[in-house]
Amino acid sequence: MTLERLEVCPVCNGTTFHPFLSCKDHTTTGELFHVEQCTACDLLLTNPRPSAADSAAYYLSTSYISHTSKATGIVDYIYLIFRRLTVRWKLGLIKRYLKTNTLLDVGCGTGNFLKHCKERGVNTVGVEVSDEARHAAVNNNLRVEKSLDNLSNEKFSVITLWHVLEHIYHLENTLLQLKNMLEENGIIFIAVPNWQSMDANHYQEHWAAYDVPRHLWHFSKDTMKELLKKNGLKLKEIIPMRLDAYYVSLLSEKYKHDGGTSLFTALSAIAIAFQSNHQAKQEMNYSSLIYLASK
Repeated sequence: MTLERLEVCPVCNGTTFHPFLSCKDHTTTGELFHVEQCTACDLLLTNPRPSAADSAAYYLSTSYISHTSKATGIVDYIYLIFRRLTVRWKLGLIKRYLKTNTLLDVGCGTGNFLKHCKERGVNTVGVEVSDEARHAAVNNNLRVEKSLDNLSNEKFSVITLWHVLEHIYHLENTLLQLKNMLEENGIIFIAVPNWQSMDANHYQEHWAAYDVPRHLWHFSKDTMKELLKKNGLKLKEIIPMRLDAYYVSLLSEKYKHDGGTSLFTALSAIAIAFQSNHQAKQEMNYSSLIYLASK
């Protein structure tokens, strides 16, 4: 498979990058990928990376838990528990912004969040490029399209991207599309990992949220703020996702120990996650952050 090299930073248009670290693809191939840092704005990016046409192969694994509802191990089981807990929390977050009761969830996977919202009276639409995940959502009586292009004439009061932006190849085009699909007083919720969190610093190349090569971009608060500003979006608020530190740390321990898990590694993960959340309070450097943005 031929890799492509990105020459221009999508945040600041910088053209100089230096090595940051190298990570293994723990989900599908076991290949080593390199993460580089823009010298101008500090954005981290997976570089070089698979082309968009080749990227689907890196999602074809039962280990890619966000595209399935089946657990193959203890960490997957914990993820599914966390997912059930967070769908309720997410609806609580977006409720006050559902002015016209219309929700678009980009990268909706098998549609767990959409289903929860629809059952509570929200008019929901999803977008999911994975055929398998999309078909599972459609079979659950959800409206899910393959592309944003299919929804270009529709408007939404809330648009959500739960850990999706880091997967998107064409950031500028996608953010412009989403901005145009937002109602006048609508809000976009963008959740992404934060590489400046304490758990990221602790696990380094084993940090599960680098998830190369599926994660193309690795954001900090500053680079997310600049990206939103560059694309005409106003940052309204930043909200932490505290549970993410626990799941990411559990998965990172698994990667660190070559797939092995034990009571010791689980306790280590819990301790690191607790410490990460505690340290994050001062500068809002949680493992994952949600950015609320408007036109």
